[in-house]
Amino acid sequence: MSKTILITGIGGLTPRSIAKIVRENHPDYKIIGCDIDKKAVGFFMKGLVDEYFVCPRCTADNYFPWLEELVEKYQIDYAFVQPEAEIVKWADYYEKNGKHPCPVFMGDKLLSESLRDKSIMADLLKGTKFIPKTIKVTQENPRFDDVEKGIGFPCWIRATEGTGGLGSLRLDDLSSYKSWLFINARIPEFTVSEFLTGRHLANQMLYYNGEYVKGAALECAEYVMANTAPSHVTGNTHFGRFLNENRINAFCDECIQYLEKKLNTKAHGILSFDLKEDSNGDLKVTEVNIRHMAYTGVMAHVGFDLIEDTIRIMEDGNCDHVARDPYHKYEKPYVFLRDVDVEPIILESESIFDERG
Repeated sequence: MSKTILITGIGGLTPRSIAKIVRENHPDYKIIGCDIDKKAVGFFMKGLVDEYFVCPRCTADNYFPWLEELVEKYQIDYAFVQPEAEIVKWADYYEKNGKHPCPVFMGDKLLSESLRDKSIMADLLKGTKFIPKTIKVTQENPRFDDVEKGIGFPCWIRATEGTGGLGSLRLDDLSSYKSWLFINARIPEFTVSEFLTGRHLANQMLYYNGEYVKGAALECAEYVMANTAPSHVTGNTHFGRFLNENRINAFCDECIQYLEKKLNTKAHGILSFDLKEDSNGDLKVTEVNIRHMAYTGVMAHVGFDLIEDTIRIMEDGNCDHVARDPYHKYEKPYVFLRDVDVEPIILESESIFDERG
């Protein structure tokens, strides 16, 4: 039976990736996209959506009335809500109304808020093995002594909210820290943490009412347009490796279990980890996104399709027909290449690079 699906933030890379996989798996489904930007790329990509709308910001008073009217008028069956600010607002709506504007698959407000704000997450995980030494700083209280003596140089700075390496930089001394605060005066709050030298890893996981259902990992080896960002981290991976390393999944699940106990809540929805290894190869969490990550479409093409799993859960109203796969193993040593204006390319291994000299 055909369905009508709403995808919010359709201008973004991840929502567009979700829409493409839905279109591939369910060509008869109707896809409605919305975004706050009238120039959202997803509006104008041929065949991506059937209808599109410019929507109010989720902080606006008319956001939910507008959404409720859209759901009713177009008989929307369920939604993929991707911008994290919207996820938190939808979770708040649920607390107040006992239901979402339409069926979705996402966590509760407490866990969503706690993970979206990196400084809250850092406070929750403070003193554990899960994160590097981290402190919160603001433009009004830059805590120069704490950064210099407590964290030490080199260290890593980034905005407490946002993605794509927002406000990120390796700091080598106090003067570079002061300069960075001045350059980024519009960003009110940062986290500063010890600098990690190892691999940058990612893990995408599905939880259902506290059960860890499935997860898969990859390495973000090189970034798109890395030289355009002072940190060389743009948030878009140019070259990545799919990994069959159980310890990454186990570490991330252990972290979620710790947070569940600390917050007295159950993990539910898609959770996407960014991690770095320290100089000893130990894993450290740098952020946990409360949604699908940008690689979700590429992962679907190599046998780990959390988009289809999400659809199954929303259509069934349960998780009974989603295969349990907490330590996913890719069939081949796949790697992928991504860029700005082209579809991702999947290769069966990276040996092809050596074959061509």
